[in-house]
Amino acid sequence: MPHQKTLDAKLAAIHADPHGAKDFIIADAKDADMAFGIGAPGLSPERHDGEARYKTLAEYRDQIRQVIRQEIVDIVLMSASTCEQLAIKEGLFSGSPITPAARANDATDVHIPRGGTIHQEPARPFRSASLDHIQCGHLDCSPNERNRGADLGLYSVTFNNKLELDHHTLERFKEFREEAERKSFRYFLEIFDPNQPAAVPPEVLPGFINDLIARTLAGVTSAGRPVFLKMVYHGPKAMEELVAYDPHLVVGVLGGGAGTTLDAFQLLYQAQKYGARAALFGRKINSAENQLAFIEFLRYIADGVIEPEEAVRAYHAVLQKLGQKPHRPLEQDLTLQTNVMSYGASSKTISIPVVSAPAPKATVLSSPPKTSEAVATNPNFATMTSAERLAYHQARLKKSLG
Repeated sequence: MPHQKTLDAKLAAIHADPHGAKDFIIADAKDADMAFGIGAPGLSPERHDGEARYKTLAEYRDQIRQVIRQEIVDIVLMSASTCEQLAIKEGLFSGSPITPAARANDATDVHIPRGGTIHQEPARPFRSASLDHIQCGHLDCSPNERNRGADLGLYSVTFNNKLELDHHTLERFKEFREEAERKSFRYFLEIFDPNQPAAVPPEVLPGFINDLIARTLAGVTSAGRPVFLKMVYHGPKAMEELVAYDPHLVVGVLGGGAGTTLDAFQLLYQAQKYGARAALFGRKINSAENQLAFIEFLRYIADGVIEPEEAVRAYHAVLQKLGQKPHRPLEQDLTLQTNVMSYGASSKTISIPVVSAPAPKATVLSSPPKTSEAVATNPNFATMTSAERLAYHQARLKKSLG
């Protein structure tokens, strides 16, 4: 019997009770090799005087294997080539609660080689990967092969308020949807802000994006709709407007460029507070001192175990316990320094609301509720209730901090 995926269980819970469900989807976006090339894995932790040296693709994939084994995120997003290696050849997602996904297109605004400028031009649609390669590793999959790889992908669109460009983007999106439906391939839709600064006045940008989402999906029946959205967080008003318009439109936020730890934690906390039900972090996870610990704290925040400022302090305590030097002193890591960026980090869109006063100290070190599954060594997160997941994560955090 196939292992139930937490993504499927959470989507079912959200649609069953859009206003009351507390379920929250977290994805680790490890598809950066489709944007940054050799620099995608991040800088090597080893010291190389006078030069920047990057981790290898093998090291990058080993990090992904560790995230899969951790079983905390709901989705791991990869390039088609990494998906082939980990999902098809190694079978790492068989029996795992995590859903594999692959980037199904790579429009020109994510083409970011060293010295490149293409990503600064108006985005053009493009697809390196074929759905067959994502699903089974080769062209013309037979029906019984399509479950070997991933049945979920990310499709990205960028609108620049130009008739010819946006029309072309919509045409390619329509072609993708039709192919995906024929091949039983699900997708989540990424809506980037315009990558041209003058495309839309900043004061109307949130409304522009919300209207485009509603208008674009109005002509798409349930068989072709995305399972959720990935978009820039434009603040409380815009998030509440979109969620209120259609409670079954599961909204997720993108993490943007690397910043302080509080930047990431506060983004998740704020977006969830105003209606988001998913968050996809790529560079913020990949640049963390300890990726697995960082992911655990993202889950603690999403599940209501701890609030952002206290989570930063607890994360630093874990780093100290592990003997890992933080990138920044604690007080600096407790500041909000970056806005949410476009993929190429070329334009700022919105500041995450600044916390005016310290968040109350979380009571996560008190004894958590007792449930047999919540304290199990290998819990089945897909079948756990929100209360059981909360109890489990409280117990894990208590253990981490001693």
